[in-house]
Amino acid sequence: MSSEPWGRVDETGTVYVRTAEGEKTVGSWQAGSPDEALAYYERKYEGLVVEIDLLERRVRTTDLSAKDATAAIGHLREQVDEGHAVGDLAALAARLDGLVAVVDSRREERRAARARQTEEARTAKEALVAEAEELAGSEQWRSAGDRLRALVDTWKGLPRLDRKADDELWHRFSQARSAFSKRRKTHFAALDSQREETRRRKEKLIAEAESLSGSTDWGPTAARYRELMTEWKAAGRAQRDAEEDLWTRFRAAQDVFFQARGGAFAERDAEQRDNLARKEELAAEAEKLLPITDLRAARAALRSIGERWEAVGHVPRDARAGIEGRIHAVERAVAEAEDAEWRRSNPEARARAAGLTGQLQDAVDRLREQAERARAAGNNAKADKLEQELAGRQALLDQALKGLQEFGG
Repeated sequence: MSSEPWGRVDETGTVYVRTAEGEKTVGSWQAGSPDEALAYYERKYEGLVVEIDLLERRVRTTDLSAKDATAAIGHLREQVDEGHAVGDLAALAARLDGLVAVVDSRREERRAARARQTEEARTAKEALVAEAEELAGSEQWRSAGDRLRALVDTWKGLPRLDRKADDELWHRFSQARSAFSKRRKTHFAALDSQREETRRRKEKLIAEAESLSGSTDWGPTAARYRELMTEWKAAGRAQRDAEEDLWTRFRAAQDVFFQARGGAFAERDAEQRDNLARKEELAAEAEKLLPITDLRAARAALRSIGERWEAVGHVPRDARAGIEGRIHAVERAVAEAEDAEWRRSNPEARARAAGLTGQLQDAVDRLREQAERARAAGNNAKADKLEQELAGRQALLDQALKGLQEFGG
C-alpha cells in the first residue's frame, strides 16, 4: 500500500478516498473526529478484502458454479465501484478482474469437460446400440437376453445427450431389443407348438407300448419295442413338466413286457436244461450199443431210445448240435451195420465193401486230424464235436472191417 493515506476528511466532515482518477467522495462523518471517520471507512475496506479473500478461496477450492461465482463477483464489484470504503479500491477491482478470468477459465474447462463427457457418452451409447443391434439376430436366447438387460442398466448410468441425439440412439436401441424379444417370443411359441406335437406323438407311442405289454409273442414284440424306442428318441422332447411323466409311463409298459419275457425265458431255460440232462442219459444209453454185435437187438434198442428222445423236447441252443451229433453217430452206426448185413447177403456187395472200408478209413483219419488241430487251436467245442463224429465213424470203420472179414471167410 502507498505510504500516502488513501483518504481524508475535510472541515465539513466529508470523507474522500484517493483513486487513480482523483479523489472520490466516500461519505459524510459528523459523529466524531476525522481519525475516527477514516478508521470507520478503512474497516469497511478491510471487510471487502475479507469477502474477496473468501470468494477467491471458494472459486479455487470448491465446485462453486460459474453462475454463482459471477453473481458474487458482481455483488462485490458494486460495493467496490460505489467506493464507500477507504483503501486501495483499484487493487480490489484488479483482484475481482482476476477472479473473473479464473471463473471464465473454469467455465471453459467445465464446458470442455462436459463436451468430452458428452462425446464419451455418445460413443458409449453408440457402442451399446451397435451391440444391441447385433444381439437382435442372436439365437442364444438366454445369454443374449441377459446381455440386453445389462446393456439397459449401462445405458441408464450414462449421461444424457442433447434430446434429438439421445432420442435417436434410444429409438435404435429400443428397436433392437424389441426385435430380439419378438424373435424370442416367436421361437418359443414355435417350440411350445413343437413340444406339444411331440407330447401327442409320445402319447401314441405310450398307448402302443401299453397295448403290447401283455403280449407273449416274445420275438416280434421285443423287435417292435426296439422300433418304438427309436421312434421315441427321434420324436424329440416334450414340455419339461411333461417329459419325465411320459418317459415313466413309456418305460413302465416296456418293463411289464420284458419282465414277463424274462420270467418265461428263465422257466424255458430251466426246462431245456432238464431236457438236456435227459437226452445226455439217452445218448449214453445209445452209445453203449457200440460196437454193434447183435444188429436186431441194437435196432430195437435204438428205436426205443428214439421214441423217448422225441418225447423229451428242446434243449438249449448252444448244446443242441453236440447232443444230436452223439445220437446221430449211433444211428449211422446202426444204419451202416444194416448195410453191412445186407452186403454179406449180396454177392455184388463184396467189391464195394473193400472200397467202403478205404473211404471210412480216410474219413476217420481226416476227422482225427481235424479234431487234433481244433484242440491245439483251443477250440474245444469244435474238437468235442469232431471227436464225437470220429467215434461214430470209427465204429462204422470197425463194422466195415468186420464185414470185409466176413466177406473173406
